[in-house]
Amino acid sequence: MKRFWKEASAASVEGGWTIRLDDKPLRTPARKPLILPAEALARAIAEEWNSAGDTIDPQAMPLSGLANAAIDRVAPHPDSFAEGLARYGESDLACYRAERPAELRARQEKSWDGLLAWARRRFDVDFCTTSGIVHVAQPEETVRRLAHAAASLDPFRLAGLSPLVTISGSLVAALAVAEGHLSARQAWDAVTIDEQWQTEQWGADAEAEAALAARRRDFLAGARFLELLNA
Repeated sequence: MKRFWKEASAASVEGGWTIRLDDKPLRTPARKPLILPAEALARAIAEEWNSAGDTIDPQAMPLSGLANAAIDRVAPHPDSFAEGLARYGESDLACYRAERPAELRARQEKSWDGLLAWARRRFDVDFCTTSGIVHVAQPEETVRRLAHAAASLDPFRLAGLSPLVTISGSLVAALAVAEGHLSARQAWDAVTIDEQWQTEQWGADAEAEAALAARRRDFLAGARFLELLNA
């Protein structure tokens, strides 16, 4: 789509905030009014539209994409969307440790043990950890309480949480970011320990680096989306 507006601005409306492109209110791809719950988020999205070039690049507008997803995809069926994210709690990344080498396992334990300790305190649950990739079942109460934590979120927060969960493979790390226990960059470092290790051992690969950079971009965008909702 070519740029057709001169200026984007955040405007207060009934039920929240919207974005105006010149004097025209912005709508989602499904043609629904783009009503946002937080002024800080509205202003950040307006800045994305002001920073756009002559041709719109959706990858350069991640906050807009997440807002659209919250309204068009999540809001119609929030329970089923939350259920999909909650399934990651049944096989959370932080519960699966390398069998070897010892140094990699030690790094995982140092980072992930603290993450699970936070979740134990926060949600009054316990976790089963294992070595290797063979599935280990988590206690039913743990699965239930983590699912409840996801289900209690509104559609906008679910939309922001989604890339954190799906990119990292860790519902626990995503919730830690959403609740302010970890910064986005701390969480990213925690969930990419394996990738960091591979790079140290075998060197950088251009294709793998590009894929990891794209994942990092989307992960950090989800975290910023959540931060702006709470600003």
